[in-house]
Amino acid sequence: MSDKRMLILPAELVKKIDDNRGDMSQADFLDYLMESHFKGDNRSNGVAREEMDALKKELTALMTREKKLATKDELEAFHEDTKKLLKSFVDFFVGYGLELGDKSPSIDLRDITGKLKDLDKGSPSDDEGREVKIKWK
Repeated sequence: MSDKRMLILPAELVKKIDDNRGDMSQADFLDYLMESHFKGDNRSNGVAREEMDALKKELTALMTREKKLATKDELEAFHEDTKKLLKSFVDFFVGYGLELGDKSPSIDLRDITGKLKDLDKGSPSDDEGREVKIKWK
C-alpha cells in the first residue's frame, strides 16, 4: 500500500489544478505534471520542441518576406489626416452651397457649424494648417 501524506496548497493553485485536470483526480494530475516535468519531456503544451522550432523558423521567414506593416503612430496620423480631409470637403461643399445662393430651408448654418466644431475638437489646432499629407510608395 502506498503511504499517503497531506500537502497544503494556496487556494488559487488548487483552483488552477481543478480547472485544468479534466477527468483526472487531483493526485493523478499532480503526479502527471511532476513526471512530465522531471522527465524533461520535449513536449511543451502538447507540441514537440522540434515542431515549435520549425514553426518559429517559418514565422521569421514569413515576416522577412512580407512588406513592412504600418505602426500605431502611422495609423493615428492617417486617421487625423483623414478627418482633416473630410472636414475640408465639408467646408468646401458648404461654402459652395452658400455661394450659389439657394437658401434651402432644411439647411441650418448653426447646426452645420456646431457639427464642424465638434469634429474640430478632436483634431490639432489650426496653426498647423489645413493640408493633408499622403505618402505614396
